[in-house]
Amino acid sequence: MNRKKFIQIGAAASAGMAVPKHPVFADGMADQKKRVGLIGTGWYGKMDLLRLIQVAPVEVVSLCDVDSRMLSEAAELVAGRQLSKKTPRTYSDYRKMLSEKDLDLVLIATPDHWHALPMIAAVESGADVYVQKPIGVDVIECQAMVAAARKHGRVVQVGLQRRSTPHLIEARDLIKEGRLGRIGLVETYCYSRRPVRNPPNEPPPDHLDFEMWTGPAPMRPYNAGIHPLGWRNYMEYGNGTIGDMGVHMIDAARWMLDLGWPRRIFSAGGNYFHGEGKPNISDMQTVTFDYGKLQMTWQHRHWAEKPDPNYPWGATFYGEKGTLKIGLKSFDFTPVGKGNPIHRGWDDADAKYPVDSGDFPEDRTEKRIELHAVPATRRHMRNLLGCIASRGRPCADIAEGSTSTTMCVLANLSLQLGRSLAWGADVGRVVGDAEANALLARPYRAPWVHPVVEKT
Repeated sequence: MNRKKFIQIGAAASAGMAVPKHPVFADGMADQKKRVGLIGTGWYGKMDLLRLIQVAPVEVVSLCDVDSRMLSEAAELVAGRQLSKKTPRTYSDYRKMLSEKDLDLVLIATPDHWHALPMIAAVESGADVYVQKPIGVDVIECQAMVAAARKHGRVVQVGLQRRSTPHLIEARDLIKEGRLGRIGLVETYCYSRRPVRNPPNEPPPDHLDFEMWTGPAPMRPYNAGIHPLGWRNYMEYGNGTIGDMGVHMIDAARWMLDLGWPRRIFSAGGNYFHGEGKPNISDMQTVTFDYGKLQMTWQHRHWAEKPDPNYPWGATFYGEKGTLKIGLKSFDFTPVGKGNPIHRGWDDADAKYPVDSGDFPEDRTEKRIELHAVPATRRHMRNLLGCIASRGRPCADIAEGSTSTTMCVLANLSLQLGRSLAWGADVGRVVGDAEANALLARPYRAPWVHPVVEKT
């Protein structure tokens, strides 16, 4: 369907007119009648689940969340969207949900500190998994998750959907065709402004089990800036901006250049302009990932202007023959000397890999949807389902998610320790640095037990 038709259907949906349903699924998807459960029914949990419902005739049978209000709203939404119109069972404890052992596929979209334990429990229960990025909050969590997936023979896709973003696949093709020549530097970045926040401490609302929400993380007083969404601003629950935003672009750069592990990581920065507030993540950080004859950098800054308003969050590849900028909504290739530049928007009608937005007019009325991102998530879900059928490795396999996540964790450890870290990929440890290695696993709050890396 072309862009003009998509806009027409979108206008009809916005006006409350009838829009087409789509019980017809793409080739290979019609028989994917999986029993599905979702752990974490917030914003992106619903975004992921609704994309899965769009691409295959799955049956969502279970939902889990420690926020009862969020959980009931999600159950109602899913009942209205899935083909059976059945209301999923609801749980407040993922262990109870998984103990039923009747799920083929489990989606995990909790805060970051709650990724590892449910993912490991899900594969132990026999389910395949879609887990949001970053996969864990420390290095040992990441390693344990990979080991569990391999031990139990499960397919695990990570929500690093830049690998499935149509215009970025086209940008990757330019690199593979040699249009940039040899690449020596990749800059990844995110620039934004945010205010100083000081929400008062208060009792958690009745609909939120804050004890369970906190789980293995350190207990800190509740404030309304933590839940929902605001937990990203606290290091207790994640890895700051690099773990939230950086992991996407660092992973995209690795994928586009077929990069594995860097040999050394160095980071500097701090919380320079927001220290008076409760959030404790860095508001500026610069990282260098040393790949020998190629350097990758990350920088985020939460004040002042963006260097390029068209690319506030993205990556720039510098090659001997040209420069490539990528972002969520476009890419721009500028050749050195003579040659035609290329600009591609995310929804260009003449793109090499057109988006499928016109086939899903219901997107236009979904709350808080990222219209530019959902075609990638649908493609990501199709890739996962195809690999579940073949038992192959998906494009954002758990091992790839582990590498990109670990790079972000090590960057923060370098910042914390004030020195560069040499990474020994063959042993999964920092080379010659006992202090750094002692920090590869965060302490878990009792009674939760940190996962260990099991032999496969």
